[in-house]
Amino acid sequence: MASLYVGDLHTDITEAILFEKFSTAGPVLSIRVCRDNITRRSLGYAYVNFQQPADAERALDTMNFDMIKGRPIRIMWSQRDPSLRRSGVGNVFIKNLDKNIDNKAMYDTFSAFGNILSCKVAQDEKGSSKGYGFVHFETEEAANKSIDKVNGMLLNGKKVYVGKFVSRKEREKELGEKAKLFTNVYVKNFGEDMTDEKLKEMFEKYGTITSHKVMSKDDGKSRGFGFVAFQDPAAADRAVLDLNGKEIAENKLMYVGRAQKKAERQQELKRKFEQIKMERMNRYQGVNLYVKNLDDTIDDERLKKEFALFGTITSVKVMTEDGRSKGFGFVCFSQPQEATKAVTEMNGRIVGSKPLYVALAQRKEERKAHLASQYIQRVANLRMQHIGQVFPAGGGQNYYVPTLPQPQRFYGPAQMTQLRNTPRWPAQQVRPNTQTGSSGFPMQTQYRAAPRAPTAVQPGVMRTPLAARPITANQPNAVPNAANPMQNRAMSGQGVASPQTRPSNYKYTSVMRQGPQQLAMPPAPAQNQQAVHIQGQEPLTASMLAAAQPQEQKQMLGERLFPLIQCMYPNLTGKITGMLLEIDNSELLHMLEHGESLKAKVEEAVAVLQAHQAKQAVKKE
Repeated sequence: MASLYVGDLHTDITEAILFEKFSTAGPVLSIRVCRDNITRRSLGYAYVNFQQPADAERALDTMNFDMIKGRPIRIMWSQRDPSLRRSGVGNVFIKNLDKNIDNKAMYDTFSAFGNILSCKVAQDEKGSSKGYGFVHFETEEAANKSIDKVNGMLLNGKKVYVGKFVSRKEREKELGEKAKLFTNVYVKNFGEDMTDEKLKEMFEKYGTITSHKVMSKDDGKSRGFGFVAFQDPAAADRAVLDLNGKEIAENKLMYVGRAQKKAERQQELKRKFEQIKMERMNRYQGVNLYVKNLDDTIDDERLKKEFALFGTITSVKVMTEDGRSKGFGFVCFSQPQEATKAVTEMNGRIVGSKPLYVALAQRKEERKAHLASQYIQRVANLRMQHIGQVFPAGGGQNYYVPTLPQPQRFYGPAQMTQLRNTPRWPAQQVRPNTQTGSSGFPMQTQYRAAPRAPTAVQPGVMRTPLAARPITANQPNAVPNAANPMQNRAMSGQGVASPQTRPSNYKYTSVMRQGPQQLAMPPAPAQNQQAVHIQGQEPLTASMLAAAQPQEQKQMLGERLFPLIQCMYPNLTGKITGMLLEIDNSELLHMLEHGESLKAKVEEAVAVLQAHQAKQAVKKE
């Protein structure tokens, strides 16, 4: 065996925490924290599987009852066969334990009698001992030895009881047999005038009484109940049969029955309540309908009249509050077929002025479980859509969501040297096309580059888009706030992460689908253009930017802005880079060429960020 059961876990403990704990004992094959199927909340126990039984035994010996998140964990060998646990062989019950005795103290006490499979002190919701516990030995012989030695022994000054474990069914059966043989009788509902002498006189004709008592208030008046103890169980039984329900005063029926302890009485009432609830559930299963969205004018009679066409109605009720309808109610039919027909015909039908919602009534627990299951399914579907959704190109706008996270690009020193010495694109023929305004100055220049030859890409290397904003040239109104595009980025809470964590969603305007509009600067021969040199990046020129695909332009600029901004504000690099990428490409290229301009723009972005954060802080206060 190399599998361990780990119990009494804090609900926040995960597989990672347990792996870190148990991997010190040896190689761990797997760990599973058992969780609720619907809420996914931890059930408080887990299974740890080791490669070697010796490692599992080491963990059991050295880590049992260690504290994790303020709670001692309880480790035992995993028992795959439930029949061993249910048989009760070797299982011992201990009660009257001192509150300070915990799992470890009880384990240390009973481990002297044999190998212990499990040991547990029962605890309440606050983690305090309930005063009893269980020890499961490997053999029946060890269990019997512990009973002989520890039963009646003083533990922390309290005399404990140790005996064989008895299952709940056997205990209930034993209590049922004891209920037939009793001598103590409970009497109530006899008024304030009853005294001990009158009580004795009333019951002594049924047999010899050993004790009797009427419970009284501080002023000496009766509290309305008392006890009578007989010597013979048959006498007590005769008294119950004869006097229970007897009228001793006007409109007063006396109750006489077997005296019970509070815990026993609560257990019996609970059992009766569960039985009644199950009978009610079985009786109304499939025939009780829930009706909501009721008009305020609909009452019980109107609701019954609307549903009477579909079969025999056993009950109907519109729920009200302060005499006004709460907008829902229930209709119960005699047959499931009738209820099914009513749901089919009445769901969505307009009654009064509203369409009804009709469905089979569900218990609160079933409804919560159903809603939780629907929520989990909806979340799973959204995740799947987020992972693999691609919208085809066409229409006024293009949207692209990557199917998988883009891999990162890592280059070694040799590759970096090769990249610096190798042009990014082959020589291209550039033909300027300049439009001039009425003043004769160029307004907008477009560079039409010859098609690029496909470049070799290393296997597994993909580009990661940096910016997730529209790319337009010389169009100040392309952003929500043309006066200050960086403020829009600050208000949206978006930014550009570091090269290791860049966002991968981006959107292009319909303008960009017509072709990249380039920088508003006089044309110049490609070979004489001034290039931007950033350490670790290949030189960037205006023609290179023009030749790039629309989705790559902002990325190329962002890759060169990021290391420069990181030197100024390392903690705000991604946010500031995203804000600056809102600016027109021509201005970005100018900032890359002139450090003073870049520094001024970065300071402006920081000021916008700080102002926005201060505004948000005031709103929260």
